[in-house]
Amino acid sequence: MSAFFQPTLLAVFAHPDDEAFSVGGTLTHYARRGVRVVLACATRGEAGKITVPGMTVDDLGQQRERELRAACRALEIPEPIFLDFHDSGRFERTRYDDPLALMNISPLDVEPKLRALIADVQPQVMITFDPHGGYGHVDHLQIHRAATAAFFSTGNLPGGGPQRLYYTALPYTAAEGLARMGQDLDPQVYGVSEGTIAVRMNVAAYAQNKKAALLAHGTQTGEQSLLGRMTPEERAAMEARLLGTETFSIGGTRTAIAHYPLRGLFDGVPGCEGLDE
Repeated sequence: MSAFFQPTLLAVFAHPDDEAFSVGGTLTHYARRGVRVVLACATRGEAGKITVPGMTVDDLGQQRERELRAACRALEIPEPIFLDFHDSGRFERTRYDDPLALMNISPLDVEPKLRALIADVQPQVMITFDPHGGYGHVDHLQIHRAATAAFFSTGNLPGGGPQRLYYTALPYTAAEGLARMGQDLDPQVYGVSEGTIAVRMNVAAYAQNKKAALLAHGTQTGEQSLLGRMTPEERAAMEARLLGTETFSIGGTRTAIAHYPLRGLFDGVPGCEGLDE
């Protein structure tokens, strides 16, 4: 790599805490290798569920914004960029009447903000949700669609636009484990085969960073959260998977793939030689 060139990774997610669960270790890994990591968060999680019994928050969006900034510090990455849409919520918290809730906005109206961000930061690699949005959350699905569209519509930018688009990928065996723990998640739908996994990142070296980032999202990881309701054995199994390995599939590429699976997200990306050796 040239001494004057800094590779850039753009991660696009919907809510504060999405980054910690899915890609936190990967973000820290590349930040330590000199990559500029840009995290774009579509909302401030205004309609999230507070999972700490008895906890009251005057402005949940502001609280979750602070939590995300703390999580970014734990992951050793820069401050997040907010796209200023609103959290759609789920179940009884669904915001049907909020015009800024992502569920009420066409992905084609989210895409221009991402196109502008891509033109500004010029990433070589993008990461976003898989086509099922991890577990089907409508905001995750909206961001998946908008980010995918932005990848495909920015190939004519100077420099050729992002060279690779990756999706977070949940291995079938991990999806089975989540289902056994009570997550309402059909492994046949949300889990992927081993052949679908293009990149398997060993992030065990960053386990403490990732754990600190998860805990920074205190309103979402309390006693009433999925993690909080687990038995010690289930929690240990979950942490072993979450903190040890992160997996990705390929959503799009503008550069040849010389071998499969890949050694990392920048493997074979022009100008980024050496990052994944």
